[in-house]
Amino acid sequence: MSGATNPERLKNLRDSLLKDLVERDLPIRLALIATLAGEHLLMVGPPGTAKSLIARRLHLAFSESNYFERLLTRFTVPEELFGPLSIKGLEEDRYERLTSSYLPKASIAFLDEIFKANSAILNSLLTLLNEREFDNGAQREKSPLIAVIGASNELPESEELDALFDRFLLRLHVGSVSKDAFPQLIGLRGHAAPDVPDSLKLTAQDAQEIQALAELVEVPEDVVALLCALREWCMAESIQISDRRWRKIVKLLQVSAWTNGREMVSIWDCWLLQHCLWNKPEDREKIYEWYAVRVGASSAMDPSQLTRIVVAWEGQLKRDQESRSQMRDEQGRLLFKSHAGNIVTGVKGPAQAKRGEELLYLSPAESWNKNNIKIVDRLNSNHGFTLDELSNLNISNPNHWDRNNTKFEHWGNKDSYLSDKNNWLMTEQPFSPSVEPTRHKKLYISDKVSQIDVLTSKVANYKDELGRHIQSMEAEIKNHIWVTSDFLATAAKNLKQTQHEVETLIIRVNKIHDGFKSLPIESDVSGLACDESL
Repeated sequence: MSGATNPERLKNLRDSLLKDLVERDLPIRLALIATLAGEHLLMVGPPGTAKSLIARRLHLAFSESNYFERLLTRFTVPEELFGPLSIKGLEEDRYERLTSSYLPKASIAFLDEIFKANSAILNSLLTLLNEREFDNGAQREKSPLIAVIGASNELPESEELDALFDRFLLRLHVGSVSKDAFPQLIGLRGHAAPDVPDSLKLTAQDAQEIQALAELVEVPEDVVALLCALREWCMAESIQISDRRWRKIVKLLQVSAWTNGREMVSIWDCWLLQHCLWNKPEDREKIYEWYAVRVGASSAMDPSQLTRIVVAWEGQLKRDQESRSQMRDEQGRLLFKSHAGNIVTGVKGPAQAKRGEELLYLSPAESWNKNNIKIVDRLNSNHGFTLDELSNLNISNPNHWDRNNTKFEHWGNKDSYLSDKNNWLMTEQPFSPSVEPTRHKKLYISDKVSQIDVLTSKVANYKDELGRHIQSMEAEIKNHIWVTSDFLATAAKNLKQTQHEVETLIIRVNKIHDGFKSLPIESDVSGLACDESL
């Protein structure tokens, strides 16, 4: 690794630029990595929040560099950015600008109120930002531009500025210093620029070397999985991200890894994503929260995916446990449960008839209806009598001199009459199948247990990786050049939560394993005795 990409040198350079700045650690970090990645930084916020100061300090990080700064208004003309027209060129019928000391010849530039750019300068500005080239008359000239720091009090509102907004890969909302830091701010004296040692300063060639070497950095499966999931989430949240921007983001992550002395992008480099994907400042917090809960995703499967898999297996086990099949005897005949509760091979037998849900009875031998007509057909043409219908019958002849007029419902023998099966209307009714828990084939259970063993191994490996992830977390974050230290507490909290979730998943997977092993197994002989008399 060359001196330019030495992590310790870059860290010292970063800290030198931070001297006498209050709560501007993040803008300095983002400005510096944007420059090393060949990208631009946009800072949005109210006036007086040190946006221009960040750009001037970034200029101090490079030796032999030209600095350009301009405040744009809607009246800004091309001459103010790109230089005046050459009088000599006009005399020779050439339309050329004198670009020396202007934006096309700058290495580091600060453009304040950049979204005030009008159509007269927009196309040339876009070409400079993207291709580092400037169309000067009939010639397209290469520009030494390393990075532009753009600033604005507000986001662009017109569609014609969307392309300009998209040119800034890194975006940051800059506010006033906090209440806690305010005493430190008013305690500052003077406007002295930091003294950046020449040994720490970079060159344009250093930035180009970093970008070239970063292309060799590997993007592992877990980071690819995270980016794919984040892209789906952004689409669901209506956060529009172009394919070009996603490619630039990957290059930024590679630069982050390389400048931290690694040949592989880590999950910690993805902390930068929150500053690359928002189109509205309020979206940044949502992206940060999405990422923060996934810092434990150190493999292609994150806890939420594992949980979905476990839930699916629990559902399958429950269905198998609740599954019921009709029993068979030794000869393979289907078994039924008789109305008396016996296990039989017959399919039907006599049982008390019903009309809807009401049981049916015969009428008493000596009974009369409400019209004092004696009931002759006790079966009522095989329709029987419901309890309500019996209640309206008279048990004795009301015209007989020694009989009392007694309703069935007041009859002293009512209960014994109803409980006597001889007084029930009986019909042939099908028996219900005799069921038992489904007996599964040995091969089915063996296959399920084998698959659960594989899942158990995956969850166990995930737990081990997570443990190593947690152990390395503090050192990784503290030593990371671009990640701010306040992320450590958030990462620790979320990783501990993820660890608890994984431990719970292991318990659930073990229960699934035991559940499948305890499922009933098919056998050739059931050993069940049954009554063949019905």
